Amino acid sequence: MCGVYFTDLLIWCQSAETLTDQLTDLGQNVTINCDVDVKEVNWLLLKLPDPPFMILRTSTTSATFYYNKIFRQKYSVQSKHRLFINNVTLDDLGLYYCVTTDSPPKYSDGTRLHITDPTLNLDSKNYTVGNHTVVKCIEKDQSHLLIILISAVFNGVLIIVIIGLVKVFVLGSKRTRDDLKRSQDPHLQQPQVLDLEQPQILSQVQVKQLRLTQSK
Repeated sequence: MCGVYFTDLLIWCQSAETLTDQLTDLGQNVTINCDVDVKEVNWLLLKLPDPPFMILRTSTTSATFYYNKIFRQKYSVQSKHRLFINNVTLDDLGLYYCVTTDSPPKYSDGTRLHITDPTLNLDSKNYTVGNHTVVKCIEKDQSHLLIILISAVFNGVLIIVIIGLVKVFVLGSKRTRDDLKRSQDPHLQQPQVLDLEQPQILSQVQVKQLRLTQSK
């Protein structure tokens, strides 16, 4: 279901508006809760501006499935579909969602993973951790605005499709009723016969009048 979520934009339109900030340190282990109470969910990670990607699928009735085998060393699942992240690195920072496998899917509240460090300059868009420069590409307000914008576009396209289907249905029903009326009305079955016979009768009357005129 990985490709399906991204192509139809449901990840944007149905993502929760509430983001939970979770702070940690590099090298620490982190557990992220899933507030969706179902038997099976997918965990995905969003790191803007890159598209989101699936991490794993967890189920209460089967073993955990990893969408990439390298995720086995980084991620695991605890009770109630909680995601466990081992040895947090800079690549692990981003927005985490647990998503149901139903159609349409249901998304949990997003959890944004941060790192805490006394050297961070939170007032700037870029900050330094050790010898690494980290770009803060995920802002809460910007992500909400993007979700609202794409949701509006998706809803507009959906409305256009529904209107088109209704028009097709109405026109099809009207055409069926018109065809049924034609088949039941004998006057509508032979509309051209009456029109062709009318001129012939009039012409014969005119011929008789002309002969009477000539005989006088």
